[in-house]
Amino acid sequence: MLEVLGDVLAWPPNDDEETALEILARTPSAFAGFGSNTINMQHNALKLTKFLCETMTSDQRKSYEETTDHASKLLFEAARFGNYNFLTVLVGFFPDLIFRKDEKRKSIFHIAVLHRHAGIFTHIHNLGLRKDLIMLYRVNYSDQENPIVYNMLHLAAKLPSLDRLNIVSGAALQMQRELLWFKEVENLTPPSEREMRDSKDELTPQELFTKEHEELRKAGETWMKKTAEAGMIVATIITTVVFTTASSLPGGTDGGDGSPKNKDKTMFHVFAVADSVAMCSSIVSTMMFLSILTSRYAEKDFLVRLPLKLAAAVTTLLVSMMALMVSFSAIYFLVYCQSKLKWVPILASALSFLPAALFVLLQYHLLPDVFRSAFGSRYIFRPNKSTFWESFNKIFNENVSN
Repeated sequence: MLEVLGDVLAWPPNDDEETALEILARTPSAFAGFGSNTINMQHNALKLTKFLCETMTSDQRKSYEETTDHASKLLFEAARFGNYNFLTVLVGFFPDLIFRKDEKRKSIFHIAVLHRHAGIFTHIHNLGLRKDLIMLYRVNYSDQENPIVYNMLHLAAKLPSLDRLNIVSGAALQMQRELLWFKEVENLTPPSEREMRDSKDELTPQELFTKEHEELRKAGETWMKKTAEAGMIVATIITTVVFTTASSLPGGTDGGDGSPKNKDKTMFHVFAVADSVAMCSSIVSTMMFLSILTSRYAEKDFLVRLPLKLAAAVTTLLVSMMALMVSFSAIYFLVYCQSKLKWVPILASALSFLPAALFVLLQYHLLPDVFRSAFGSRYIFRPNKSTFWESFNKIFNENVSN
């Protein structure tokens, strides 16, 4: 069936209609995901893409220029949507396309920067000295009669679309991601290009970044302060509760020397350790949140300092909550150690962990983003050792071969 429809699916019947390849280029979800059904869909999508590319290259009715022009259109469309697997297949058939430029003189790496697709952009490291040539490309950013001329670092300085910003939670973490992109492109940009001024406002990339991201920086400051205020309130409450609990020892004290009556019981030692951990971690959490509130909130603070402080504050807050729950449970086991109602401390212990579980559940999207931003951001642009062609062979050897 595919052999019969191959030409129709690979080439548009007329200029107003789309081909299956164009639809696949704009559908990265067809090539990604988890689960048996999704893996089967990926297999079929890769197999179909390979077949249509083979059909397109073997069509004798089309000239070489027509074929490469159509492939270029697919290439830039896939780059815009971040469809890495589709690009891998396409570049496997048309290796020279990797250096092609669109009508605005953008390569796929410029498009990847503009739309923040790190998986595509990192392959620029595989080009060796040729990447320096691509970094020198000047692009037209506007459709006006007098186009705005930018370099790649200017594109990194532009604020991306909202859907690309929202891949991480919170304005502060979004600001950090933008700074990471700018620094990564800046490291690859020749020194002479870093001070290039655009043809519209005569701004350098750094000046353009500051202008474009001013509102995001302010939103990040507001978001970080509100998060710190809320966290500090919780940490302060935990400190108060822990101090009160430690002051009134469970079981009381001996009348003579004032030592705890339950000092020889295991659960008392569990209580003492958990209470100490809760006290220390809640105080540290309060201090970290206070440090966040008093930060300067300069651009560079969002890159490392603020995410690390937030991760440390959230981590110690979680530790203090868990330690408080353990301390609370130990008290119940001490009180009911001589009772026949053994289920009471077990039930109380189970219920005591509900607040911590609820906190994690309510912050399900935020917590991973906080820790990724603080500790995993250095790996976003880790160069992939495999080239497009090696990736192409690897994908088809594993997923497409019959």
